[in-house]
Amino acid sequence: MNAHDFIIAMPDGSEQALSKFAGKVILAVNTASKCGFTPQYEGLEALHKKYGEKGLVVLAFPCNQFGGQEPGNAEEIRNFCTLKYDVTFPITAKIEVNGDAADPLWQHMKQQQAGLLGSRAIKWNFTKFLIDPTGKVVGRYGPQVKPVAREKDIERLLA
Repeated sequence: MNAHDFIIAMPDGSEQALSKFAGKVILAVNTASKCGFTPQYEGLEALHKKYGEKGLVVLAFPCNQFGGQEPGNAEEIRNFCTLKYDVTFPITAKIEVNGDAADPLWQHMKQQQAGLLGSRAIKWNFTKFLIDPTGKVVGRYGPQVKPVAREKDIERLLA
């Protein structure tokens, strides 16, 4: 099983198979609008603009599990991201990343790439997972790691 085997929920109620992105590099990020790391949307958008046509797909997964920092509905989240950070990459439906109701893709990514000291749980907003073109989860980066810091990893996977 790899990341391409999963289906993600979109804000309009539709579903998107990640197999659509086979052959592309995916950067999946759990996001929140009222977090100290929220300015990372700028870096995510910069990566999307720089590498999107070369095969990078940035996917934002809004999550309200950490400090209630993503309280909005789908429209409020989209408006915030578009107006404040000019986000043009896909934003999914709001999900949970930990616990019994955790999104299946996120359960899979956590199993494939452990966090600090082997932890599987997501610790905070803006945790990032890098998925290679074959659907293998090849990297996990904490919230403090700015998107641009992963640029070399992305370039290597796109080569």
